[in-house]
Amino acid sequence: MKKNILLTLAIVTIPFLSSCSTTDYSLNEEKMTVAKAQTEIKIGMPSSAVVEVLGSPNMVTTDTEHRETWVYDKVSTNVQSSSSQSGVWLLLFAAGSHDFKASSNQRTLTIIVKFDKNGLVRDFAYRTSTF
Repeated sequence: MKKNILLTLAIVTIPFLSSCSTTDYSLNEEKMTVAKAQTEIKIGMPSSAVVEVLGSPNMVTTDTEHRETWVYDKVSTNVQSSSSQSGVWLLLFAAGSHDFKASSNQRTLTIIVKFDKNGLVRDFAYRTSTF
């Protein structure tokens, strides 16, 4: 009788002692994307409007004709982790395992905006990479 109760208890509790989870973290602080550069930055746009769309640039340079070039560099990191654990507990006997896996990738986006002498966009380009 005790043996049947222990066996039934073990069969009922085993599914509750196993667990699995997956977590995806995105450490992307700003939502600057290629699509945003393509759709919202226009030739002839004033520099104040560029700041509204993309924020402050990371670097500003001036050429010999006193025209500014703004460079935006953004890096986003995506981390994905998963863990699973399982165990069997029968009175004094315990057995279990734990697996943990993590992966990450980084994406860089560089946007270069060139202005004319009047502070209007004359050209822009972007580059993206993932590693």
